[in-house]
Order: sequence, then C-alpha cells, then structure tokens
Amino acid sequence: MGLFKKNPNESAFAGGKKHFLDVIKNSGDGNLLIYKCPEEDFNTGSTLIVQEGEEAVFLNDGIVQNVFTAGRHVLSTDNYPFLSRIVNAFSGGISTFNCKVYFVRTASSVEILWGTPSPIQVRDPVQMIMTSLRARGSFKVSVGNGQVFLSKLLGNNIDFLTQEGITQFFRSEMMTHIKSQIAKYIKESNEEILGICSEQEELSKKLTPVMSGIFDEYGVKLLNFSIEAIDIPENDPNRQKLEAAYSTKRESQIYGNEYQKFVAREVVTNLSQNDNAAGIAVMGAGLNSAGGVGNMFASAGGQLFNNPQNNTDSNNLSSEIKCTKCGGLNKQGAKFCCECGSPLEQKKSFCTNCGAELSSGAKFCSGCGTKVGE
Repeated sequence: MGLFKKNPNESAFAGGKKHFLDVIKNSGDGNLLIYKCPEEDFNTGSTLIVQEGEEAVFLNDGIVQNVFTAGRHVLSTDNYPFLSRIVNAFSGGISTFNCKVYFVRTASSVEILWGTPSPIQVRDPVQMIMTSLRARGSFKVSVGNGQVFLSKLLGNNIDFLTQEGITQFFRSEMMTHIKSQIAKYIKESNEEILGICSEQEELSKKLTPVMSGIFDEYGVKLLNFSIEAIDIPENDPNRQKLEAAYSTKRESQIYGNEYQKFVAREVVTNLSQNDNAAGIAVMGAGLNSAGGVGNMFASAGGQLFNNPQNNTDSNNLSSEIKCTKCGGLNKQGAKFCCECGSPLEQKKSFCTNCGAELSSGAKFCSGCGTKVGE
C-alpha cells in the first residue's frame, strides 16, 4: 500500500490527479482583494512569486505560519524553518508540505462606489420642514495588515472578496455612520438644507476618520472617502414646500426692507378702503411686538388714523377748534361755538404786498416779510 491513499477530491485537481506544485503565484482576477491558491500540497524547494501590491499568507490548521512580501522566494526548510513543522510526507525522495496560501492585495483598490439604500430623515434647521435626503460617493482602500484582514474574513467564512464586494461586507456599519453623521451635521449647522448639500467636501473630511475606524479593525486602510452628492429625492412630497419657502425668502432678501414696506403699504391701502378699516389699528398693535412687517403695519395704521383727512369719527379726533371769542373747544368741522354761539369760520386775510395768505395773528407776512397792516 502506498504512502498516500487516494484522495477522494483528486477529481477537482488539474487533470484529475493529485500533484505537487513547484511554482506558487497569484493567478486570480486582478479585481480580487483575496485570492486563495487552489492547490494545498507543495514541494520543498518550490518557488513563491509575490507581485508588487500584494502579500502571500501561509496558513496551517487555520493558523498563520508566515507572511511574504513582494519578491521571489525559494521555499525550503533551510530558508524558512516554519516549513519543517508542516512537512507531512516523503514521496520519491521529495519532501512535501500541505498548507493553504492566500494572496492579499495591498495596493490601492479601484474607486469603490457607495450610496445610501434608504433616505436619511432630517428636518430643515431654518424652515423646520421635515424631508429626506440621499447621499452617494466613493472611496478607495488598501489592505494594511494582510494577516489581520485574512483572519477576520476567515472567521466570517469568506474565502474570496472582490474590491467592490467590500461595500457589501461593511455596508451596515458604513451606512449607519454615514446617515447619523450627515443628520448630525445638518442639525448643528443651523443652515438651510440646500446650502448644506453643497458642502460635500467638508462633510467628507468629517466622515473620513469615522470610516477609517471601521476599516482599521479589519486591517484595511482607508485611502480616501468622498461624497459626490447629497440631494432631496424628486418624489419627496416636502420638496415642493421647501422650494416654495426658499423662493419666498430669496425674494425678501433681494428686495430687502423696501419689499416689506411695499407689502405693508399695499395692505394698509386696501384695508383703508374697506368699511372695517378700523381693524388695521388693532392688527398693527398686535403685530408691533413681533417687529419687521408688524412694525410697518402699526406705523401705517397709526398714520392712517392720526390723519384728520382720513377720519370723521369724533372719537378719533387728533385736534379741536378753539373759539377766538370765548376760548371754548369745539369739534373739528363745527361752524359755531358750542359755548357762545359765535361763528367759528375765520375770515381769510392776505398780504397787501405779495398776496400770500396770512395766518391768524401774524404780524409779518411769511412770504415777503411785509408788516401786516401797512
């Protein structure tokens, strides 16, 4: 009976026959972060070829025996004593060993895309309107510690992992941190959401150390992390509300105080033509404490009701007529004194020099300075 029994898995080997490999190298897809050499039996004296940007990790019974960096390595018990511990048989005078070899990519990955699978629920800090956001971007990684990376993945029964597949492996942790950090940033900024959506660079810088902490635990180095866009989905029902609120605010900012004064004047003018115009005074008084347009309403309302030409109600008179004969006070518009019955209408007098109307009791003309009575 031979030293080796027939391996029931021999049909899986090239040519359907078990053999010992003399050259060990990565022949997998360049898109893989991890490539497991399909053969596990090797000759002592075999050549291991490790390319730039990768590491070769030898495992025996699930334990890492050695890690090889880029270069050409001749595997013998003299050069690498760890092989002595895993030599398992002799066949035709050739010493052989059995172990698993993994090639781990340490070069920079291609640009890996990410995106939030579900919307981020946030409230606009300025308009206080609830809405949702979606974010997307990309990142690049490299394996910083192949031994740690491999042991973590093997513990999760993962033998092969593409560069793009790393987002699937880290999806839950990544999305949790991305969503919470964006929502926190928006809340603390006290700025409009649409303004924050243009600050991807600042947000990317804040998220990079957080994302790095996730990958570091697995021996992976985050080379860069970027946010390409943060936007409100088109089908969000509150999108129109926000846009309308922003539009109104921008109009006010463009026209400034003049726009507010114009609106106040228009409202007061329209209400003054209404039979219930007296309500303006109440409205103005109520809004006065709020400032802004409220103050304008109050001011406009006051002017309206303090103007004798706009008021015929005796309860809102701002002045009274004094009788020149007895000194009694009479309502504006009265023709005879209520105290002595004397006519209240004054005879107008004019300057004999320039013809200007003279005020009551004037000693000199206000138009030319001529003494009254000359």
